[in-house]
Amino acid sequence: MTLPPTDSLEGLSLAELRGLVSALIGEVRGLQGRVESLEIENQALRAENQTLKDEIARLKDLPPRPPVKPTKPSGMEKATQPTSGKGKRRRRGAKRDGGRVSREVTVAVSAPAGSRFKGYETILVRDLALSAEVVRYRRERWVTPTGETMVAPLPAGIIGGWGANLRRFILACHIQGQVTTERLTALLTGIGVDISKRQVVRLISEGLEGRWCADMKSNAFRSLM
Repeated sequence: MTLPPTDSLEGLSLAELRGLVSALIGEVRGLQGRVESLEIENQALRAENQTLKDEIARLKDLPPRPPVKPTKPSGMEKATQPTSGKGKRRRRGAKRDGGRVSREVTVAVSAPAGSRFKGYETILVRDLALSAEVVRYRRERWVTPTGETMVAPLPAGIIGGWGANLRRFILACHIQGQVTTERLTALLTGIGVDISKRQVVRLISEGLEGRWCADMKSNAFRSLM
C-alpha cells in the first residue's frame, strides 16, 4: 500500500480518510500475522536445533542434557514479600514459661540502713542442669499363700541398672545429634556417670524393636525437658 503525502491528507474527504484508515488497519493485522508466523517458525527451528544437538551428543556418547527446571524466586525476593499475619510464628516469650518453673531462687542485696523493702523484681531464666544421679530402688517382696515370691517391677525403661532418662539422653545425642559413642562416653564421664563405651553401645542397640524405645527415640529431646 502506497501512502499519500501528508500535505494531501487535508484535502481528502471523510470517506477517503475512512478508507485510508481501514487500509492501514488491514496492513497492521497482516504484519501481526506475519510476526506470529515468524515466532512459530522460530520455535520450530529451536526445537529442531535442540533435537540435532541431542542426537550429536548421543552419537558422541555424551551425558544427556539435564532437564530444564523452572526458575524459583530467590531468598531475597521472598524476604521482600510482605508476610500475612497467619504465617507469622510467635516467639515463645518468658511469660509462657511461667507455669514451668522448676525452682525459685531469691537473690538478696545489701541495702543501706533506712531503706524500704519494695518487693521483688522477677525474671525467668532458662537454663540446663546435667548431673549424675544414682537412685536406689527398694522393691517390695511378698510371698503369696501358695509360696510364690512376688517382687515389685521396676519403672519402664530401666535396663541393666541404667535409667530411662540416661538412655533418652544417649539416644537423643547419638541418633538426632550424630554424636559418636566415643564422644558420648567422654561426655557422660565428664558429667560424673561411671559408664564405658561398651555400655553406651549396649544402651543404643538393646531393645530397639520395643514400642517404648521407639516412642522414646521420637520424643527424646521432649522427654528431657
